[in-house]
Amino acid sequence: MKRDLRFHQKERTREALVGAAKELARRGGAPTVAEAAEHARVSRATAYRYFPTQESLMVEVTDVTPAVVPVEEMLKELGAAGDELSAEQRLEKLLDAFNPIVVKEEVSLRSAARVYLDTWLDARRKGEAAPKVREGRRLRWLDTALEPVRRKLPKAEWRRLRAALALTIGIDSLIIMKDAAGLDDEEALAVLRWAALALLRAGLAPKPRR
Repeated sequence: MKRDLRFHQKERTREALVGAAKELARRGGAPTVAEAAEHARVSRATAYRYFPTQESLMVEVTDVTPAVVPVEEMLKELGAAGDELSAEQRLEKLLDAFNPIVVKEEVSLRSAARVYLDTWLDARRKGEAAPKVREGRRLRWLDTALEPVRRKLPKAEWRRLRAALALTIGIDSLIIMKDAAGLDDEEALAVLRWAALALLRAGLAPKPRR
């Protein structure tokens, strides 16, 4: 329970910073992390833990957050569906909502990935712990989309399944499909869908008795 409360508090803090930066951006210009922190009434030290650079803040505000609004809306609808849909149907809705957006917004999301990597490398060069720039949306989305599954599986099994499914969602997955496997957009989406459903079925398959 304490862990969940901390997670939600961090989520609210991040949302406050992004919301403040959006409002300041609408007034003109690109706000600094310090300006967003002041507007959100968050300490600068805390703000820099979420967004170490102005670029990491602005890529979230201008590229990532607007692109994923349809996914957030779909998840609200999915929550209202309760247990009417099967686990596979719920996962397919998430895949169909997000991965096509990744293809459409490939340039901006690759740019975001570059910012994440540059931030990690810069911290590494300084001998510092790498800040967590990404929100970790896909894990939250999987928790929401597959809530009926999450309730039934032991915690360790759900964590393992969720981590495996995270490999099939997002720009990282598309980069592997296209750059490493040499697939086109349509093939990449098809393979990611196939892999996600295969992992889900494997994770839900009855365990053999020992």
